Amino acid sequence: MGEFLGKLHETAVRFPKTDIWMDSCGEEELEYGLKRGIVGATSNPIIVGAVVKKELEFWEPKILELIREMPEANEDEITWALIDQVGMLRSRKLLPVYRQFGGKKGRLSIQTNIKYYRNAEKMTEQALHLSSLGENMMVKIPASAAGIRAMEEATYQGVSINATVSFTVAQAVAVAEAVERGLSRRKNAGLPVEQMGPVCTLMLGRTDDWCKKYVSREGLITDPECLEWAGIAVLKEAYRIYQERGYTTRLLTAACRNHYHWSALIGGDLAQTINFSWFQRFDNSRIEVKDRMAEPVPAPYLAELMQLSEFRKSFEETGQTPEEFETYGGFKDTLEGFLAGYDELCGLIRGYMIR
Repeated sequence: MGEFLGKLHETAVRFPKTDIWMDSCGEEELEYGLKRGIVGATSNPIIVGAVVKKELEFWEPKILELIREMPEANEDEITWALIDQVGMLRSRKLLPVYRQFGGKKGRLSIQTNIKYYRNAEKMTEQALHLSSLGENMMVKIPASAAGIRAMEEATYQGVSINATVSFTVAQAVAVAEAVERGLSRRKNAGLPVEQMGPVCTLMLGRTDDWCKKYVSREGLITDPECLEWAGIAVLKEAYRIYQERGYTTRLLTAACRNHYHWSALIGGDLAQTINFSWFQRFDNSRIEVKDRMAEPVPAPYLAELMQLSEFRKSFEETGQTPEEFETYGGFKDTLEGFLAGYDELCGLIRGYMIR
């Protein structure tokens, strides 16, 4: 590797506009990533649950302490108190990066309660709380119709948002427009915006997953390789629109399923959040680190994808209205997974409360 500590470190050094994040808030993962140039990290209840289990010797006393200090609290309240503690502690590891880049990088992304995805007021209220946990917090809000409204208001209130549970160009545009409205209101009120760094996640692998599930459900036959490019096609179309319109929000990719989800986007002015397993696989791969952002999705694959109605919903800017975001298969599948992960974390806390 020579001067680089793996392929992602090489990406970070040679293509500084292509930010690399760690899709974890674990101690080991952050240490590994920070040595290799990451400029952000992410969390959600599923990630927090995995971190707590992996680091149980460290977190178990803190869970027991929360239970003692909150004698009337239920398991949900203690779960969120724990999520707060994890976020506060691990965000500090990114503070040097945050200060180096004046707030544009170096944030820890922390997710609102996914159960609130239909309630803009509750998401906004919680976003303000989560943002207050540290100077470099970023708050994840699901890109539902209510979430879009919450993003505008939270942005106005000074929160750097990260749209999540998002897979489509229509969602990405709705997020960017909501942020612009919030920033405009904030500027008109004479409030600062210089250190805000909003992003919109596109969960590329989950777009792929849904297209594959749709093809299987409908009994269709496609070139299997084209389905590996669905998320990349959506991202590149959203990126084209973002660049043309000059949105403040940057795109962030997530949910790796293949090396295209990193390699095909090198050189882009965007961020990539990569979980520890894929981080290590990419680091040790033989893939050449070179600018591929301007390379289009192979035309035969895109043409075949465009034959799928569910892909067109993902790819076309007018493919969905905000009211339809929650009906998209990828949204429903991801929501179900997030809810299950949250319930599992609550179950872990419950075990300590009733033992």
